[in-house]
Amino acid sequence: MNANLFARLFDKLDDPHKLAIETAAGDKISYAELVARAGRVANVLVARGLQVGDRVAAQTEKSVEALVLYLATVRAGGVYLPLNTAYTLHELDYFITDAEPKIVVCDPSKRDGIAAIAAKVGATVETLGPDGRGSLTDAAAGASEAFATIDRGADDLAAILYTSGTTGRSKGAMLSHDNLASNSLTLVDYWRFTPDDVLIHALPIYHTHGLFVASNVTLFARGSMIFLPKFDPDKILDLMARATVLMGVPTFYTRLLQSPRLTKETTGHMRLFISGSAPLLADTHREWSAKTGHAVLERYGMTETNMNTSNPYDGDRVPGAVGPALPGVSARVTDPETGKELPRGDIGMIEVKGPNVFKGYWRMPEKTKSEFRDDGFFITGDLGKIDERGYVHILGRGKDLVITGGFNVYPKEIESEIDAMPGVVESAVIGVPHADFGEGVTAVVVRDKGATIDEAQVLHGLDGQLAKFKMPKKVIFVDDLPRNTMGKVQKNVLRETYKDIYK
Repeated sequence: MNANLFARLFDKLDDPHKLAIETAAGDKISYAELVARAGRVANVLVARGLQVGDRVAAQTEKSVEALVLYLATVRAGGVYLPLNTAYTLHELDYFITDAEPKIVVCDPSKRDGIAAIAAKVGATVETLGPDGRGSLTDAAAGASEAFATIDRGADDLAAILYTSGTTGRSKGAMLSHDNLASNSLTLVDYWRFTPDDVLIHALPIYHTHGLFVASNVTLFARGSMIFLPKFDPDKILDLMARATVLMGVPTFYTRLLQSPRLTKETTGHMRLFISGSAPLLADTHREWSAKTGHAVLERYGMTETNMNTSNPYDGDRVPGAVGPALPGVSARVTDPETGKELPRGDIGMIEVKGPNVFKGYWRMPEKTKSEFRDDGFFITGDLGKIDERGYVHILGRGKDLVITGGFNVYPKEIESEIDAMPGVVESAVIGVPHADFGEGVTAVVVRDKGATIDEAQVLHGLDGQLAKFKMPKKVIFVDDLPRNTMGKVQKNVLRETYKDIYK
C-alpha cells in the first residue's frame, strides 16, 4: 500500500465536488480542484529537478496556493520545510544551508536576498506572493494536472519542521508520512470530525498547529475550511453562524472575550472550540464557558510529536489540564535526573511514545539519541504531572525550572496563585542570577487596565500560600509579556531582560 500522506488524504474521493476550502474573498475550491492544483504544482517541482527525498523550503504568506505547495511536495515524494514568515535573511541562511533544499519558494519581494543564500546549496528559487501569484503559479498554469502520486513508505520523511530554538541552534524535527497521517486520523475520531464540519482556519501554516492539525484533520474528515489570512475577531464572529469548529491559540480566545458580540447566541452553531500551542489560563477557560456555554478543549502537542494528549470530547474538559494521552500514545512522568518513572501526582519530566513521535533531528544523530530513552520514549523537555484520572498538567519547560538555594521551584505553581489575584491579567515567573541563592525567583506581572495592585499586595497575597523559598524576591509590572508567533510566552527574553536586577 502507498503510505504517501497525499495518497491517504485523497484516496477514495466519494464526492469530488465537495467543498474543501473557501477563502476570505469567497473563492471556493472543491476536493477535485485541490487534487488538480496539487498535480500541476507537483509537475512543476519535478520539472525543476525535485527527486524523491529532496527538500522544498517555503517562506510564504498564507494562501490556498501555499497549502497546495505543501500537498504537491508530499505528493511528489519530497520533504516539505515550512519557514516562519518572520525569519530574517540571517536566520534563513542557517535553515537553508542546514537543510539543503532543492527548491526554495519565497515572497517575490524577498527573492533577491534568498536567491543569494539558495545559491550556496544549488537550490532553485520560485516565488509565491500573499495573493497566491508568483513564478510558481505562473508555471503551474501551463502544467498538466495529471500526476502519479509517488510511492512512499510509512517511515519515509514527509516534512522537516525547525524548532523555535529558544536555546542553542534550531533543530530540524523529521516527521514521517505515518507520523502525520496516524495522528490526524486519531484526532478525526477523537474530536468527532465529519464531512459536515466547517473549520474556521485562522492559524499560520508554517507550524504544526495550522498545517498538520487544522488542515490535515479537516481534509481527512472530508470537511471544509474557511481559510483566513490571519486572526480577525470580527470576521471570526461573523463566520460562527455557519461554521462548526475553531482551532486557535489562547490569544484568540482572550481577544474574542473582549468583544461584546461574543454570546451564547453567536456561538450557538459552533460544535467545538480547540486551544493549543501555548497554555490557556484556567480563568480564560472558565470565562469562555460562562459567556458561551462551550468548554474550550485544550490539547498538548509539540513540533516533534504532533498531538500527544487532549481533553475529551465527552467528559470533563478540565481548566489548566491538557487531558489524557491520545489513543495509541503513551505518556509518563519521570525524574529528570534518573529517568525513573514517578508516581501519579509527582512533578517531573513528561515523556511520550507513539506513532506520532518524530524520527529524530535532521543531521543531529547524537542530539537525537540523547532525547530518547532506551525504551523509545521521547523526553519532551516539559515539566508536569499526571493526576489520578490520567490527565496531564503542564507546569513549564524544563529550562524554565528555577533552582533557588538548592530548591526546585516550578513557575506554574506561583503563576497560578498570582493570576488568581484581583487586578492581574497574567504573570510569568522566571529565575535570574542571584549571588546568594543561585537564582532569584522573579515574577513579571501584567495588570488589568486601571488596576493598582503593586508588589507589596502580590507578596502579601502569596504569603501563607507558598513555602518561603518559592516567594518572589521581586515583582515587576509590564504592559505585555513577550510572545512568539504562536502565543507562547518567551521566558528566555524575560530572563535576558532582567538578568542583572540582583547585581
